[in-house]
Amino acid sequence: MPQRTTWVRPTGCPGYSATLPREPESAGTARRLVCVALAAWGLDDLADDGALIVSELVSNTVRHARCRSIRVTVTRPEPARVRIGVVDKSKWLPELREPCTGDESGRGLLLVRALAKNWGTDHLPWGKRVWAELRGEERG
Repeated sequence: MPQRTTWVRPTGCPGYSATLPREPESAGTARRLVCVALAAWGLDDLADDGALIVSELVSNTVRHARCRSIRVTVTRPEPARVRIGVVDKSKWLPELREPCTGDESGRGLLLVRALAKNWGTDHLPWGKRVWAELRGEERG
């Protein structure tokens, strides 16, 4: 059973997170986590892109990292800005590359770049966090 956590930092932004096994099935749990967070914040319009982004980030981690578990985070640094992250213990950074015609994989980060307003990687003492940001409609 994945460990799920919801937290609100007194001086920071609200967030949702889950520690999941590093296996392909975790992408579905990660998608549900993102959709629940976005619905709670009234940002349902970002759910499709958010679910696709987290699926790609989890899939990359499952394929390339060599650890037992991953951490998925969904934070809301501003009312209409959401950051989706996947943390693993690998120090190897993801590479954005153009796949060759006929390649069956290698397009995930291109998709993330196309959907996200911004994306990147944070170095952590024990690994890295790959993240992508989405922006919703400002509500008055």
